[in-house]
Order: sequence, then C-alpha cells, then structure tokens
Amino acid sequence: MIGSKDISYDFALFVENAKYSDLSEDAIDAAKKSILDTLGVILAASGMEPAVRGIAEIALEGGGRQESSVLGFGARVPAIMAAFANGAMAHCLDFDDHAPEGHHPSSSIVPVVFALAERMGGISGKDMITAVAVGQDLFLRLRRNVGWKQDWHLTTVMGVFSATAAGAHVIGLSREQTVNAFGIAGNQASGTMELAYGVGSDLRGMYAGFTSKAAVLSVLMSQKGVTGTKSFFEGKAGLFNVYFDGQYDREKMLEGLGSVFDGGSILYKPWPSCGASHAYIHATLELMKKHAITILDIEKINVYVGDFQNQLCQPLESRRQPKTFADAKFSIPFVIALAATRGQVKVSDFTGDTLNDPEVLSAAQKVVPIFDTSFDWKSKLPEGRVEILTMDGRTLMRLGDDVPGSSETPMTWDYLYNKFEDAASLAAIPLALKSIERSQNMVRNLEKFDDATKVLEFLL
Repeated sequence: MIGSKDISYDFALFVENAKYSDLSEDAIDAAKKSILDTLGVILAASGMEPAVRGIAEIALEGGGRQESSVLGFGARVPAIMAAFANGAMAHCLDFDDHAPEGHHPSSSIVPVVFALAERMGGISGKDMITAVAVGQDLFLRLRRNVGWKQDWHLTTVMGVFSATAAGAHVIGLSREQTVNAFGIAGNQASGTMELAYGVGSDLRGMYAGFTSKAAVLSVLMSQKGVTGTKSFFEGKAGLFNVYFDGQYDREKMLEGLGSVFDGGSILYKPWPSCGASHAYIHATLELMKKHAITILDIEKINVYVGDFQNQLCQPLESRRQPKTFADAKFSIPFVIALAATRGQVKVSDFTGDTLNDPEVLSAAQKVVPIFDTSFDWKSKLPEGRVEILTMDGRTLMRLGDDVPGSSETPMTWDYLYNKFEDAASLAAIPLALKSIERSQNMVRNLEKFDDATKVLEFLL
C-alpha cells in the first residue's frame, strides 16, 4: 500500500477496503468492548458530571433535524451536535478506554460512528464493528510512531483522524473522499498538553466532544463534495512536520495496514481517573489491605513519580485540594487520598461534597511526590511506586505493577458487564435493568444484527 503520495492515500485506501472478514478475533472483541464501555461511560456522565450539562443544553437548544441521539437525555439532534455532546460525555469522567501508551481512542470514535449511522439510517453490526476497529487501529498506528515531547495533546490531535476514518467507513466514502475528509479534519486537529497541566478548567474532561464534532463535520463536508488538503500528513507544513518536527516512522505506520488490526491491545479502566494514576491507586490499596492499616495508621505516603506523573502532582497544594472534579481525577494526591480513606475510587466519589471532605483533604496532605526519572513516560504508561510510612515507624513499599485493567491484567467481559450496569444506572434519565441487560447482550453479539443502532433504543 506504500506509494509516493501522502500517507493519507494509504490510510484512505485502508478505510475504503476494510471488511469484517479482515478482522482478528481480538480486534472484533475489542471493538465490541469499546462500544459497550463507551456507551456506559456516556450514560453515567449524563447524570454525574454537572459541567457537561451545558454542552447537552447547547445541543438540545439548537434544535434542527432529529438525526442522532444525545444519550442520557432522551433527545435527538443533528448528527454533528449529537457527536459533540456524546463525545464530551464520553471522556468527562476519565473512565473511557485508552491505549497501553496512554491517550483515548474510543471516546472520539464511538460517538462519531453512532451519530453518523443514525443519520444514515443504520448500518449492520459487522460494519459498525469494522468501523470502530479501523478507527482504533489508525489511532494506535499514529500514536505509536511519532516523536512526541508531551507538548501536543495526542488524543485531540490524532483522535480527530481516527474518528474521521471510522466515520468515513460508516457512510462509505471513497478513497478520494476520505483523503479530503482527512485534509478537512487537519484544520481541526489541535490542543496542547496544557489541558492536562493546567488546573481549574472543565475542558480537560470534555475534549473528546471537539474531536467527535470535527470528525462528523469533516466526513459530511467531504460527502457533500468539499475538497480538503491532499498532503496534510506529510506536506511541507503538514501534521508530521509541524507538530512533530518531522519525527515519525512511515514504514511502521503502514506495516501490516489492512491485515493486522491492533485494537485488541486497548485497555479498559477500573477507576475513573487519569490512567497514569492507576498504578498508585492500586499500590496504595494493596498495601493497606496486605498490612491491615487505615488512614489513621499512616503518617506519610511517598509517591515516586516520573516526568508526566509529576505534572499530576504540581502545583502540589492545588492538586491536594482540587477545585473541579476534572482536576480531582487528574490529581495523584487526591485520588490516593480517596483510595486511602474510602478503600475505593468510584464515580460516586467525584460528586457532591467530595472536594470538600475534610478526611479526604487531610489524607491528601500526607501524599508527597518524589521525582524519579526511572518512571518517566517513554512508551507504555509507567508503573510508579508507593511508599507508606506508618505512625509506628514501619515503611511499606510496593511497585505499581499488575494493575487491574493493564496489559498484564486485562479486564474481562464480566467486568465490563458490571461496569456498564453500574454506569448506565447513573444516567440522567434512569434506565430499567431489563433495558440495560438487553443492550449488553446486543453489543456482545453485535455482528448478528442488521442495524447496530438498535442498541440505542434500549438506552433512551
């Protein structure tokens, strides 16, 4: 598939030609898991994250053709705005899936494919699975093969292209139309890591709304005949040269394209917080359980952090006492405090008066970051290490390895069923248990259905 043209032509040919029969079993399984997981997280967000309601209200107030569903709110709006609202909800709890290297593919992909499928009138389960698998594979090929300096926000920069690819497959764009869609999407590929490093904003949790909206817009513009830049990836001022200083591996991006789908490596979260915090949550919970201690027994909790995790600890006092739920999910001191005081980190722990809970805030003061370059983020999310100093003089230490939801300890369908049931029960408009169970079973067997969008009928 390698040619002399911009790599967008290779990617576009892949999008046009991909078939369900090309997919490996693990890629099919991952696509279905990501659909179920993302739909559940969206539903939970509709009822649990106050900040996202403003976006939902904008979508609903705008009116227009009733094309696509805004989950959790029982309404239909134009596909672009449905993708915007559902995308914002898909990530705002920080509970959506992610690559082993970090960053989130499906919170952009899933809202796009459902919004476009509903607008079009439905697609088969096999085609829906293929579209998601295409988007996930392209996301990973881009994510893994650029020279990244933790400056650009890769989910928003790369997510718009993977979501555009998935959307292009859903509505059946040709190779040339998909190249145009990539070029149009390129004008909307943006966002820096200040989303993560800064504090006090709700936007960090909502960014997938922008990528989802941009992808739908790009696909529909191309379908209507609008042409895009044909050299957006590799041109003189293209994505790879401007965003990544020309540091990318073209050969690896194209290796096995169309025959090897790597979506099976996608990971699913056990806790609704930044994936880089999970090693510390796990180590803290395991140490406290093993040694039968409570927060009252703890004098200090040292957390050994690399370059990126240190950003989740600075400025320290702001991280110890976050002002928004988005900041709380992105704070290692705060999520460790939750784990140490409540023995868990759940969606419900980021609601109500949690940000002002004196016990949690007091525990957060005990968390001390210690910079350790051995835990720098170089490829996969690093493990991290926790050291608990007890009041009676003991030092308890554990590496954050074998974390639930990691590549070493992946989540099963049983876990995802339980997670979906819990998440869906938190929707703004409550759902009956029977409806939740029907949607679970349909997604699990999605390849057997002629219209994949039927799953949404149980969730509205």
